[in-house]
Amino acid sequence: MTDRPPEPSGPRCFCRDCLADQNAGATRCSACGSPRLLRHRALPALTMAHIDCDAFYATVEKRDNPDLADRPVIIGGGKRGVVSAACYIARTYGVRSAMPMFKALELCPSAAVVRPDMAKYVRVGREVRRAMQALTPLVEPLSIDEAFLDLAGTQGLHGMIPAKVLARFAGQVERDVGITVSVGLSVNKFLAKIASDLDKPRGFAAIDQADACAMLTERPVGFIYGVGPATAERLSRRGFRKIGDLQRADEVELMKQFGGEGRRLWRLARGIDDRKVVPDRGAKTISNETTFNDDIRDFAALEKILWRLSEKVSSRLKSGELAGTTITLKLKTADFRQRTRSQSIHAPTQLAAKIFAISREMLAKEIDGTAFRLIGTGVSALVPGSQAGDTDMIDRRSADAERAMDDLRRKFGNAAVIRGIAYDGPEKANE
Repeated sequence: MTDRPPEPSGPRCFCRDCLADQNAGATRCSACGSPRLLRHRALPALTMAHIDCDAFYATVEKRDNPDLADRPVIIGGGKRGVVSAACYIARTYGVRSAMPMFKALELCPSAAVVRPDMAKYVRVGREVRRAMQALTPLVEPLSIDEAFLDLAGTQGLHGMIPAKVLARFAGQVERDVGITVSVGLSVNKFLAKIASDLDKPRGFAAIDQADACAMLTERPVGFIYGVGPATAERLSRRGFRKIGDLQRADEVELMKQFGGEGRRLWRLARGIDDRKVVPDRGAKTISNETTFNDDIRDFAALEKILWRLSEKVSSRLKSGELAGTTITLKLKTADFRQRTRSQSIHAPTQLAAKIFAISREMLAKEIDGTAFRLIGTGVSALVPGSQAGDTDMIDRRSADAERAMDDLRRKFGNAAVIRGIAYDGPEKANE
């Protein structure tokens, strides 16, 4: 007879505010009276977490301006721009990220519109990230405001089960950073991500493998990560509209129809996910884009805007001590069709001149009389900035010139040095 490992010990119910253990049937904390109790039959065994900052950009702005606390807030700007983020009050009006600003303001005309301050959001995101890394070295950032954490084996270190560690962390972030987070706790990444969305904002939900099938069965197949509109349509044509349809399917038959993707879908439909937390992944792309007040066809006008965007991307790469080997140009036409072009280079770069030169080449090939409403550029395949390669004389001269300009700007401000291509009088774009 095989010996089974002992069940993890610890409470099945506790108070999220004071961390006191509670009876399974309790509705309020017996110690502090809080109704915020977390309960789950498998709570001591759950170690995989997804942490997501609540309406991050908007919450940071409300923290810094108390006058916004009870108002709907939209992060974005420009009548032809798009919504970068919206607080939960604004969301009750139907405002959503990536929605055109004019539409958002039609839905919520009383909203306060705040221009995004990415430098500030990065600083706050790093504060939260450092607090995560104090819990476990296994932190996998997904973006500036969310990450997976694997807390397996940390109970001895913290003197409490991972669920309590995470509840304490959420309270510390709220107190010390001034924003709120939502936590999902489960047995794997897929289910932890689902859990973190169940109780927003300021939420904490726990689910385990036994909960998965019933919870997923009525969800659309697009709920599974990696299933975009095209894949969802392809699945729908074969009769798979809900995750429950995938649950009832035979694994081998799904593999015959969809190959390796079929097996992945079959497993995720049952809440099975064996992906590990990969620490220190960091950002995958550094990019910047802008939507114009008026559509632009002219190459020279687009070129000047592209240079300013390249400088912004370069500045973010340098401040983050990063470089990359893939440069991407993004264009959106007047009728909202998107064009994306990418090119890899032989050595990592963080130079504005290099980013601009490659982006400009790709832009020139797209100039065909089409009117564009948006342009952007970005760098991906990121590596530490120390690997940036000044591999030829032109690159070395560009690097030296940029470092000299960076030094002047640090001393005298961003307007101290302006490249000739960048100057075009007052700004026209909503950057």
